[in-house]
Amino acid sequence: MFNASRRHLMLTSLGATIAASCGLARAASTLDWVDPELRSALAPMLAPSPFANLPPAQMINALRHARFGPDPTPLASVPYQRRLIASGSAAPMIPLYIINARAGAHRPAILHTHGGGFILGSAKSDLIDLQKTAQALDCVIVSVDYRLAPETRYHGSIADNYAGLCWLADHGAELGADTTRIALMGESAGGGHAALLALKARDDGPVKPIFQMLIYPMLDDRTGGSIMPKAHEGGVLWSPAMNRLGWSSFLGMPPGGPGVPAAAVPARRGDLAGLPKCFIGVGSIDLFVDEDLEYGRRLIDAGVETELVVVPGAYHGFDGIAPQAGVSRRFEAARLTALRRAFSITSA
Repeated sequence: MFNASRRHLMLTSLGATIAASCGLARAASTLDWVDPELRSALAPMLAPSPFANLPPAQMINALRHARFGPDPTPLASVPYQRRLIASGSAAPMIPLYIINARAGAHRPAILHTHGGGFILGSAKSDLIDLQKTAQALDCVIVSVDYRLAPETRYHGSIADNYAGLCWLADHGAELGADTTRIALMGESAGGGHAALLALKARDDGPVKPIFQMLIYPMLDDRTGGSIMPKAHEGGVLWSPAMNRLGWSSFLGMPPGGPGVPAAAVPARRGDLAGLPKCFIGVGSIDLFVDEDLEYGRRLIDAGVETELVVVPGAYHGFDGIAPQAGVSRRFEAARLTALRRAFSITSA
């Protein structure tokens, strides 16, 4: 039986909330575009959600504190710990989840940033998935429990993630990490944060990651506003309205306007040269598909080695909602293959 992660359960509840708040009309019309293997997983999202009609601030709070059933049991075979680190400023201590550390080893490392539209999610939600990745690659993973919007704007969460990256680089021996082989990885808003972290590391820091793994990343505040999606995009899980809410919370201003700071939005950055090699994976009916393809094209034009994977008929978060589907398994295989290649790991 499938052992659902907290991320899977949160995605299902979030999808139900968004589907209900949209009156299901757009989601229903999108079903015709969905891969047949992924359709059955949408059934729980069609159930009534208790959060759908709440004002945005109350909905965010309710989703953050909702119980989605018992917490799944982490893998006993892959050790993990939660640690607090100092940010080096007046900010509060930053929680990290450290997965598969082994002092004295010399293995590749991943700095992970979780998803949730900048307003939801936690590092703990991804724990089991990260344990599986660490086991498959024999690597160490540090996942940052960065501060969420709207309580903390982009400056704060970017600083949290950068502090996590620097901590990883400074504690390589303790973790059993080869700090010359660090990849950045994130999903959705976490993918946006990973892209922002790659830019900051290029511009400001001594730590030089070698790879960025961006899974359906949230890269452009203009999507769903000044740039509207196609009719079949964004009808499942993450809608244009939720995208505007996430970005406005993150930025502290309405998204899409000329005054939005480029420092907060990867797609608004002018120079992408010199960034680490990149993998971008996204579904063909994801709200983010156009912005992700455009960012990938710009990386390629800037001379950054980039792999783009577009999954036909896949919606946002499909691999977390339907991990047993063949299309999800193939996507996971492509993701692991890209990481092995970046780390120069020979497949078994």
